[in-house]
Amino acid sequence: MHPDIHLRLMEIRDAELRERADRWRATRHRRPMMSWRAGWTLVELGLRLVHRTPAHFQRI
Repeated sequence: MHPDIHLRLMEIRDAELRERADRWRATRHRRPMMSWRAGWTLVELGLRLVHRTPAHFQRI
């Protein structure tokens, strides 16, 4: 295959892949990431509450 033809085919394929990636980014939802982050924040808060020393064991 002639190098110029090969280069042109690669440019076309590159443009198709970029367009596909842009469409994927535009349609991707950010909600799952927010719920994931909120979930781990609640887990961290729960662990802090569980590991807090009870009042009757604290020194006065």
